[in-house]
Amino acid sequence: MTDRRDFLRHATLTGGALALGLHRRLTIPPAPKSLNLLILGGTGLTGPFQVRYALARGHKVTVFNRGRHNNRLPAGVTELIGDRNLHQLDQLKGKEWDAVIDNPTSIPFWVKDVADVLKDRTKHYVFISTISVYATKGQTEVNESSPVMEYTKGDPLAVTMQDLIKDIEGLYGPMKVASEREATKWFGSRTTIIRPTLIAGPGDDSFRFTYWPYRIAKGGEILAPGDGLDHVQVIDARDLAEWTIRAVENGTTGTFNAAGPASPMTMAEQLYGIRGAFDGTRELSFTWVPAEFLAAHKVGPWGDMPTWIPRSDPDYAGANASNSRARAAGLTFRPLAVTAVDSLEWFNASTAEAQARMLKSAGIDAERERAVLAAWHASKR
Repeated sequence: MTDRRDFLRHATLTGGALALGLHRRLTIPPAPKSLNLLILGGTGLTGPFQVRYALARGHKVTVFNRGRHNNRLPAGVTELIGDRNLHQLDQLKGKEWDAVIDNPTSIPFWVKDVADVLKDRTKHYVFISTISVYATKGQTEVNESSPVMEYTKGDPLAVTMQDLIKDIEGLYGPMKVASEREATKWFGSRTTIIRPTLIAGPGDDSFRFTYWPYRIAKGGEILAPGDGLDHVQVIDARDLAEWTIRAVENGTTGTFNAAGPASPMTMAEQLYGIRGAFDGTRELSFTWVPAEFLAAHKVGPWGDMPTWIPRSDPDYAGANASNSRARAAGLTFRPLAVTAVDSLEWFNASTAEAQARMLKSAGIDAERERAVLAAWHASKR
């Protein structure tokens, strides 16, 4: 196990900077045909990348949202204003689009309302779902035919955004499942359902991936969870966004896990890969601490140790989602080094207030990290 981690360290330190330089020289070719696209939302994490990529490919883009963050959008976009929470979709009426991409929906009536207006006015409906739809307990991996979570508390169309906010952990997966079913009910064979894993990259204010570039850039002794061999799945928001546009161009329908990277990645590969993205001048070391010890010291996966799900966790299958169907349909992945560097650059460019908020949202704070590392070293004496 130690030998494998050493191999990963040497390999990723060599390859990170090279991958970063090569990827940034890529250009975006035009699409074979210009399409008229409607993007619902469009100003969150993936939406702005969808918009920019679609425009670069030569498509006409309209966004529909509440207009609160449209300053994130480039020139050349048509903006329609409405509030789906309040069933305000009047600006969509009487118009047609080649494809509709639904980014923000987490409750089923949003899909139904859009279908009432657009089911006969678009050729293609893309619903961005989540890997959280799967009932992963007791499974070793998940694919598109694996069992999904069920909503058993009544009519899912009666659930409101307030209900979802009150019980985000309990309702998020089942509501996405119910939303998927509304999509296929109304749009049928014209539907594409995309289920991403953890989405990372510039613009991600959840800090769930960016914690690691941030922490590694600081150097020193770094608390690393488990033995380094637990699987990790992360997809760059730009890879997800760009593939979504290409799926529309190709008329790709069906259900897909948008799970990155291309092949299985361990926690050690992720951390040493991020380390390899930087210049290597800062002294640092990873101290791998067993999951049982972390649990005893109330250091939890995902929150305190972002991106990490230990193999002992009943939900570990969520780190083993098959991406074979998506890769066959054209999903590609930029190097981990690119995601790491760009994520940290975005964080560093954020306001002090935004940085403070992100630092509280994910990752273990410096004082607790030092205390857990001290306890771990003391236990080995």
